[in-house]
Amino acid sequence: MESGLIHVRTATGSWLLPPRRAGWIPPDVDHKVTVSGAMSGWSLLLTPEISRDLSHTPCVINVSELMRALVQRTVSWRDQEILEPHQERIIAVLLDEIKIAPLEPLHLPLPVDPRLLRITDAILQRPEDNRTLNEWAVWAALSPRTLRRLILAETGLTFAQWRQQARLTLALEMLAQGDSVGMVADALGYGTPSSFIAMFRRAFGDSPSHYLAVRRELKHNLPHTPNH
Repeated sequence: MESGLIHVRTATGSWLLPPRRAGWIPPDVDHKVTVSGAMSGWSLLLTPEISRDLSHTPCVINVSELMRALVQRTVSWRDQEILEPHQERIIAVLLDEIKIAPLEPLHLPLPVDPRLLRITDAILQRPEDNRTLNEWAVWAALSPRTLRRLILAETGLTFAQWRQQARLTLALEMLAQGDSVGMVADALGYGTPSSFIAMFRRAFGDSPSHYLAVRRELKHNLPHTPNH
């Protein structure tokens, strides 16, 4: 990804791909992709055999300058059934870069339990709803203790952590579409833009405005890489 935002959804969760990130989808994983903003970037299609040592679950990774340079080299290869020795070496290095790339915390896990899924779906539909865990438990006819246990067991996150991750997912989509920080804060149920900015900074280490400005600059300064 060079610009825009990709949202990849599977039966077990969703992953966000902001600029300068790459997503890995293993073979045979059903998924749906949506795009926010003007997208440019590249994609690699790897055979199951060559990708057998990569992650068996979807993930989002940081794109290093070396990885990007290797991809740029491969896009010039056209209609080759057999790779030259130097091309095989480039692919081997590219696979190594994918394996060691740092994982990005841009995953929103989704539960399987229908009672819990009813709550998470409702939160995604109405992210501004600030009901407490106890109130959501009553709404879904669960005890608060059961809700705490279920969401931690099925997502690995506490209720507060999951709701914040859900809001971050929606926030990045809205920001990529050009919505202002104030609009996003209001839509997600934050009392003031400053409280939303504080949450965003804790998650990404940067303010929303600077985060977007840096990526717009990257978009204008980096050459376009075609799909491959």
